[in-house]
Amino acid sequence: MCAYTNWSAVDSALGMLRALSAVKEMHARARNYVSESEVCKLESVPLDFGDYHPLKPITVTESKTKKMTRKGSTSSTSSSSSSSMMDPLSSVLDGTDPLSLFAAAADPVTTAPPTDGARRKRDKDESSAVGSDFEPWSSKRGEILARYTTTEKLSIVSGKATTTGSAVSEKVRTRLEELDDLEEGSQKELLNLTQQDYMNRIEELNQSLKDAWSSDQKVKALKIVIQCSKLLSDTTVIQFYPSKFVLITDILDTFGKLVYERILSMCVDNRVSLPDNFSPESVNDTAKETCLNWFFKIASIRELIPRFYVEAAILKCNKFLSKTGISECLPRLTSMIRGIGDPLVAVYARAYLCRYCHCFNALLLNSVMSAFRAEFIAARSMDFIAMIKECDESGFPKHLLFRSLGLNLALADPPENDRLQILNEAWKVITKLKNPQDYINCAEVWVEYTCRHFTKREVNTVLADVIKHMTPDRAFEDAYPQEKFLPFLDMFQKESVRVEVCKCIMESFIKHQQESTKDPVILNALLHICKTMHDSVNALTLEDEKRMLAALINGFIKMVSFGRDFEQQLSFYVEARSMFCNLEPVLVQLIHACVAFCFITIPSLSSIFTCLNLYLHSGQVALANQCLSQADAFFKAAVSLVPEVPKMISVDGKMRPSDAFLLEFLCNFFSTLLVVPDHPEQGVLFLVRGLLNVIQDYTWEDNSDDKIRIYTNVLHLLSAMTQETFIYHVDKVDSNDTLYGGDSKFLAEINKLSETVVSQILDHLKTLGKEETLKRQSQLAHYFFNTIVAHGDLRNNRLNQLSVNLWNLAQKHGFADTKTMVKTLEYIKRRSKQPDMSHFTDLALRLPLQSRT
Repeated sequence: MCAYTNWSAVDSALGMLRALSAVKEMHARARNYVSESEVCKLESVPLDFGDYHPLKPITVTESKTKKMTRKGSTSSTSSSSSSSMMDPLSSVLDGTDPLSLFAAAADPVTTAPPTDGARRKRDKDESSAVGSDFEPWSSKRGEILARYTTTEKLSIVSGKATTTGSAVSEKVRTRLEELDDLEEGSQKELLNLTQQDYMNRIEELNQSLKDAWSSDQKVKALKIVIQCSKLLSDTTVIQFYPSKFVLITDILDTFGKLVYERILSMCVDNRVSLPDNFSPESVNDTAKETCLNWFFKIASIRELIPRFYVEAAILKCNKFLSKTGISECLPRLTSMIRGIGDPLVAVYARAYLCRYCHCFNALLLNSVMSAFRAEFIAARSMDFIAMIKECDESGFPKHLLFRSLGLNLALADPPENDRLQILNEAWKVITKLKNPQDYINCAEVWVEYTCRHFTKREVNTVLADVIKHMTPDRAFEDAYPQEKFLPFLDMFQKESVRVEVCKCIMESFIKHQQESTKDPVILNALLHICKTMHDSVNALTLEDEKRMLAALINGFIKMVSFGRDFEQQLSFYVEARSMFCNLEPVLVQLIHACVAFCFITIPSLSSIFTCLNLYLHSGQVALANQCLSQADAFFKAAVSLVPEVPKMISVDGKMRPSDAFLLEFLCNFFSTLLVVPDHPEQGVLFLVRGLLNVIQDYTWEDNSDDKIRIYTNVLHLLSAMTQETFIYHVDKVDSNDTLYGGDSKFLAEINKLSETVVSQILDHLKTLGKEETLKRQSQLAHYFFNTIVAHGDLRNNRLNQLSVNLWNLAQKHGFADTKTMVKTLEYIKRRSKQPDMSHFTDLALRLPLQSRT
């Protein structure tokens, strides 16, 4: 049990409540809001902007790292930098990582010219085709080998020596046993190799591959390639990994070339080889069987990384089997990369897959247009169109290339002089497509391009072509009006699909429309679209779907403006209200847009708090426009609606108590009533009294103190009303401070009202004297104490004593938060040092802090 000391001020809780009840008036202190605002301002500190500005770019000085220190290495790191701190992450990798260096090398701004002569002079035609910032792989390869070096020791796994005579026995073994032999022990690890030793060993493996192939030891050659591929899973010496990647992929490329040429040589018929653009039908069965045999061998490799790399190396061999073999294998190989856990290994695997596809023109071109920046593609649109025309589309049709180009042009604009020619070249290909699905997949991209850069004439032409292709029988073609947009929408017969299309159109309109519009064609089309979305709502529609549709319709309504033509604006709002009556958020938006709808539409809404807030907002708008009688009417409507607030309301699909929402609304309402002038025929503080009567009669929850918290906030309002000048006003509206001018009768009415409110608060505190409600009593007592300190004139002895009693009551039963009480007392002591606040010194001495032992 907790014991308390320093409790001589009050004999008992009952005696304290009697003392509280003795005070019925709230003596408000006079406020000087200007001086209080000055005191509360933050101290301004002069700042010299000569060397500093918060928006000034940060200057970073590059640090040159001579050597690196890694776990297991004895090398030391030293750097020279005088004006910047090294990044602890980037310092491990000589200031950056290999992938960042690739990106930097591709950037013409940050790439430094090579000093080792490794970069070759680019061909003039190549530069004009892809730009001066494009670097071929042949140049990049030499630069990588020269840049990514290491002084650390390396390791390599080497297979056991195999004599030429063993080739016969290897042919007898099964494919799976041969590959397992490599993976289950016929290998050894060479440790502590220098970089040069490592490179020499890789070259030996490359030569062993060629020797094994020339001596007809195909399985041994495959083993060597598998062994080399496994090395790419090791990232121990990370700064050397790019060079390792180049060396090993050279071996993979060699292997891929050997396999392809071997199969190609088997296709010779009567000493006539296949043409470059041969079809799978011209390949004999023997070559196809050999090709399949290689793929089956590779599929038997159990480890992911070597299986991926070896198959990617012979990817070109799919040409012998199927026209679409390559495009079918690429998604599977791409998915395989997802199983590689190391992100560095995975990204280099993707790089190899892309690089090895320089061999397939259409596929490569599509990859470039899908991966490069849209600005890069758009700036060279005509060059890409020329390449699309010339490329071999076997396995990858040209219309997909035009689709990829169109997707880029939707994100970045091409040169203005090329725009029409680009559209013509693309549409020549698109319009010839016979398959409706292929056509629409490509056409939908270029419709956006046409809308962005051309007039309604070109858009109508494109839409007419879409209608022509998507309506094979052309039965209603002659009935189309000149405007093709709405008939285009009518092709979507299924309601769910039509609604999704309408949503996409509205999302695009809201996203891209920068200025308000009053164009009748646009308004007619978009009203039709919004009506389609609205009419799809039924009793089974989810609330989230309703909110989404309402947001789209509201976005459209906000973009419609007829300027000073109020008749047209009102006509549009009236039409919109009649069309969208099933979506309450749209009705709310229209109420905000048109004050004429307030009295008619607000009562029709189902959400009571939406109605309350709309009445309050409407009254505030009317007050701001000096429409005092309308403001009074709105505020009276809000007052009359408060008794209808239910105890529970639905919030995000869950039932919650409404008290907290009502408390928030009433606090906002009372804040507005400060500046509302009294009606000349209704008496002093008519609206305030009416609202207090409603609060008094409202049935509050038994365990809720919100009613008393509202009453306490009412004291804030009444205190503000006693000031000679209110803290805020509405422009061109005379509030009660101007109307009454501090009249004694007006102040007397406020005091009477304050007395009633204080009595209600104290009576409620008495009812909380039971053991199970003592914590609530403590919290409310402290809340009421803070109100008196902030707004009361504590030079009044009775009010001063009331504050002391409330302070003691808050601590009486040990439920007060000690930190909060200490901070409150510190605040009072600081207030005592301000001018005309010396009486706070005496108050602070009378406020004991009860210690808990």
